Amino acid sequence: MTTGPASTSASWTGQVGEPTRLLLLRHGQTELSVGRRYSGHGDPELTALGHAQAAGAAVRLAAAGEVAAVLTSPLRRARQTAAAVSESTNAPLEVRDGLIETDFGAWEGLTFGEAQRRDPELHALWLGSQDVAPPGGESFETVAGRIRAERDAILAAYPGETVVVVSHVTPIKMLLRDALRGGPEILYRLHLDLAGLSQVDLYPDGGASVRLVNDTSHHPAG
Repeated sequence: MTTGPASTSASWTGQVGEPTRLLLLRHGQTELSVGRRYSGHGDPELTALGHAQAAGAAVRLAAAGEVAAVLTSPLRRARQTAAAVSESTNAPLEVRDGLIETDFGAWEGLTFGEAQRRDPELHALWLGSQDVAPPGGESFETVAGRIRAERDAILAAYPGETVVVVSHVTPIKMLLRDALRGGPEILYRLHLDLAGLSQVDLYPDGGASVRLVNDTSHHPAG
């Protein structure tokens, strides 16, 4: 993981200037994640293991250099994870509503199989299109627009600084996908573990560099 201040010299991709560094951290374990259930706007707390995962990430990030802020989704599982990071880095904690997970609507709390049996045709369409939303929920395309707006707001507020972004699977995948200029397949093929850490550097000229994806070396042993 890159830890020091970013260089202002040209990178091998030709980007020049001080990037804004996003350290993207997924929240720790909850009971819904143990059961592999859709967990969107529901608000479960971290499990004991989830708190240990957050503590491990906090120690890791405390050694990552100066952090300007810890930005978090408003949901408890993210806020609890972010609080540990804020304490370890001495960086202010800021709740940003735009970092919230996808709203899975009527599928909230269901397993993949349960949602598939409840709405077989819609579920199949949803798996194949970012424009399809769960019943009463939001589509991935809607989430993508929200996350792009949030990313731009972060860049405007923290130019050339390092921030920790504590969020969820879909928002983090969206940030990685856009940085890579990848297609929708990334959302379905990229795996992000609980409390996994990724890093994206966003340059003033619009360029981006993905330097880390789903690192879990800070997880508790066992």
